[in-house]
Amino acid sequence: MGLFWKRKSGSDFISLGLSTPDEPVAEQLEEKPVEPSPAVVEPAPVEPSRAAIVEQPVAYPVPPLPPVARVLEPQPAVLAEAAEDEEEGFLKRFRKAVSATRENIASRIEDAVKGKKKIDAVTLEELEEALIGADIGIQTTLEIIEDVRKQVDRQSLTDVDELKRVIKQHLLDILEKAERARGVASETSIADDVRPYVMMIVGVNGVGKTTTIGKLAQRIKADGNDVLICAADTFRAAASDQLAIWAERAGVPLIQQKQGTDPAAVLFDSLKAAKARNADVLIVDTAGRLHNKSNLMAELEKMKRVAGKEVPGAPHETLLVVDAVTGQNGLSQAREFMKVADVSGLVLTKLDGTAKGGIAVAIAKELSLPIRYCGIGEKADDLVVFDPKAYVDGLFE
Repeated sequence: MGLFWKRKSGSDFISLGLSTPDEPVAEQLEEKPVEPSPAVVEPAPVEPSRAAIVEQPVAYPVPPLPPVARVLEPQPAVLAEAAEDEEEGFLKRFRKAVSATRENIASRIEDAVKGKKKIDAVTLEELEEALIGADIGIQTTLEIIEDVRKQVDRQSLTDVDELKRVIKQHLLDILEKAERARGVASETSIADDVRPYVMMIVGVNGVGKTTTIGKLAQRIKADGNDVLICAADTFRAAASDQLAIWAERAGVPLIQQKQGTDPAAVLFDSLKAAKARNADVLIVDTAGRLHNKSNLMAELEKMKRVAGKEVPGAPHETLLVVDAVTGQNGLSQAREFMKVADVSGLVLTKLDGTAKGGIAVAIAKELSLPIRYCGIGEKADDLVVFDPKAYVDGLFE
């Protein structure tokens, strides 16, 4: 799947260029081989002195590349094979993560058409129940059922395999449309001289926000970035303590203040610290805000203003963490947060622990909000970049 986080520019890395010779040398090898100098081919009548050996390469043309350069030529194929293995492993893990949702949807579809020669009204009703039960969403479900009904009436849809294909395509279209409409935030879109890249993490208590921050910090650091964490959730007593554990585990500095400190002040100090050490990324924890608490939402607005004054364009991402297990309640949270937080993307946690993973589709459909990352396990590398196709394929394969 490539790097997890890609803000580092190409100039930050050094290439030895062993497997990619420059163009002039390639031309010498393939089209115009350089004839060896007579002085090099013909044996000297007297063994040259040490000084002659040192000076000799300066006086004669550069010989062709040694055979070792040719040995390195297959390297791109090896790298491609490794990338393919990584992709296959990712897809396998993703299918496993959505297995409960897959059983909830696919098995119900098969039960609905089992033993039937054609798709009838009863089949469509059972299919509707299956999709709603997986938290695909009522609006999305009705649109899918209506499209299926039209195809059945035209007799262009007759068997279960074709029915699955139609549903899969509907779900994929919804997820991809959300990405196109709003755009998936990309750290590469921010100029390299704008530092730190500020990621603000929002969400209600209990959705896995602290765990997500720890995993993000660890993964982004692993890709060669200097990361800081800002503990701006000063309302909850254990918030900073829990975050400190994750920061220590990831080897990332944590900026924190005593409980009750103004969160915007903690953010201000963190931004100053990040700028002083030229950090690449600042991940900002916020209070687990209940979406019906207007004062907490106002605090979030204040933090955004502070960030924007210190770093151009900050916060560059505002990620809403939603627990997939909560289903439609997660959709309600997303609606409220989008009103005040300018949410740019979604982190869907605990996708491996629910049969209602269809909430991803419901949020994408109603709010056109793309999913940036998803949690498919407890380990640090189980926070992965969301792939719409892998998600939809995992629901049916």
